[in-house]
Amino acid sequence: MKSSWVFALAVLMAGCASYSGRGLVPGEAVSADVIRVMGEPRMQWRDSDGRQLLAYPRGPMGAHAYMVQIGADGKLRRIEDVMKPQAMARIQAGMSKDQVLRALGPPEPAWTAYFKARNELVWEWRYCDDWNHLARFDVLFDASQDVVRSTMSLREDCDVVACLC
Repeated sequence: MKSSWVFALAVLMAGCASYSGRGLVPGEAVSADVIRVMGEPRMQWRDSDGRQLLAYPRGPMGAHAYMVQIGADGKLRRIEDVMKPQAMARIQAGMSKDQVLRALGPPEPAWTAYFKARNELVWEWRYCDDWNHLARFDVLFDASQDVVRSTMSLREDCDVVACLC
């Protein structure tokens, strides 16, 4: 019985490490280490200079999305949880969809909506707000130009104790 608990705890801890990439050392870890620890990214980009950006959204129920930067030398530069108000504040009117994807990673597909009357596409993410409550961040695109029109945040309506991040 005791060995079952030890095994379960080890599996849980390994899952937590792979969730955020904890334990990966910038400047030492390489892209293969990132993929081994965090899994295959949901999206990835390779710049003309050889740098890579890997997106690891952890939704829909999670409130984290990790963007991993790999240098042209193949080494890990940094891992950032972009589901933070500071990262969302970088999203400005006029940005392209690709710029938003590179900043926040992909939105939750089930929460994407198109509003014909406004010709507006809305992408949505879940995050923890400054008060440590679950909230939703929406980016509203002008669908005819594929650029950001505006953004908004709304706290999720739930029991405060159950919603703490």
